[in-house]
Amino acid sequence: MRFDEAVARLATIPEALPPPSEHLAGTFVDGDDPAEPRPSFPDPGPDAIAASVLVLLYPGNDGLAHVVLTERASRDGHHSGEVSFPGGRAEAEDADEAATALREANEEVGLDPVAAGVRVVGRLESFWIPVSNFLVTPVVAVAERRPLMVASPDEVARILEPPLSAFLPDAPVEFMERTFRGWRIRFGAYPIEGLQVWGATARVLSQLGALVGG
Repeated sequence: MRFDEAVARLATIPEALPPPSEHLAGTFVDGDDPAEPRPSFPDPGPDAIAASVLVLLYPGNDGLAHVVLTERASRDGHHSGEVSFPGGRAEAEDADEAATALREANEEVGLDPVAAGVRVVGRLESFWIPVSNFLVTPVVAVAERRPLMVASPDEVARILEPPLSAFLPDAPVEFMERTFRGWRIRFGAYPIEGLQVWGATARVLSQLGALVGG
């Protein structure tokens, strides 16, 4: 998808957002029941930690829209080694969700929003990550030009810049299985540069793809 076309479709983000692809949702694989009860994911409580991620689109040399993602550095932590958006928890000095997302992007990939001509255009559906208790708001922004980015070695192993077309409704999805609390769960993932984008990040990308390509 061309960048100018994506920007035009993001000019007005509706309140009623399209749902993410059902192929990305996890389903329990049939088999012997483990000793532990089936995991459940209740709604976030009042102690959920506010956080934001930056969903940044920019024009490539080919005129196509590209998205900025990161491969998290491998270290102890819930999301080590996963593919995610730049982002993190809100700090007291952040004016709003967009300020959190832009600050975190500067810390993780060296984003200079002024130099890249970054403009915030809206937000996507917030989501809760039970394992880390983060209540995350995806902040959508567009840049006039490709940002100059440098990965922070403490947090980011690699910066990924796939085309937005990789997440449109007809984009290929691979299926994976993982064990969680003794239960086998099957879910869809986007294949990107030898990695699999799954979980909350994939769902945000799917909703973005449905919004601009539906």
